[in-house]
Amino acid sequence: MNQKYPSALLENAVNEFAKLPGIGRKTALRLILHLLRQDDATVDNFSQALTSLKHQVKYCKVCHNICDDEVCSTCLNKSRDSSTVCVVENIKEVMAIENTMQYKGLYHVLGGIISPVDGIGPADLEIESLVERVSNGGINEIILALSTTMEGDTTNFYIYKKLSPYNIKVSMIARGISIGDEIEYADEVTLGRSILNRTLFNESYRM
Repeated sequence: MNQKYPSALLENAVNEFAKLPGIGRKTALRLILHLLRQDDATVDNFSQALTSLKHQVKYCKVCHNICDDEVCSTCLNKSRDSSTVCVVENIKEVMAIENTMQYKGLYHVLGGIISPVDGIGPADLEIESLVERVSNGGINEIILALSTTMEGDTTNFYIYKKLSPYNIKVSMIARGISIGDEIEYADEVTLGRSILNRTLFNESYRM
């Protein structure tokens, strides 16, 4: 049975909130009623933060991570090891790995993983830009830190083949993370150890 709303404005707001992943209509309604109880300044700040994020956020032209400037602070940090690049699916994995405080290299954010079911192919991801970074020289190791799912493994293998013409080390995080697990949900200790105990791709992977 469809929910009856006393206001078309309320219904429209619920419809928009319910489009967010993991947000059902009941949760959307609860969030909106919470916002309605706040003062105007609080709601205006909330709205302005979303608008500013959408229109002003940038993607680092080097690693494609979300940032405020043309190049992110990680890529500009001279104390980072620029010869090592960790390949991840999105910003959530960057944040998870940074929280371990075990990794001091740079990143490359693909923007997803290969998933034919979802219509996502290699051309939809930042794979060619990764190959370009490697071809420009200065990178000694690529660490593949994608989720241990079928899609993640497919993406790992594709990248490995694309990088095979170059004389660099390609490694992958240790499989301390269970098959099917998402990197962002791994605890910091497990994730940190999986990076430190990474293995060469061609020694740890068979396809």
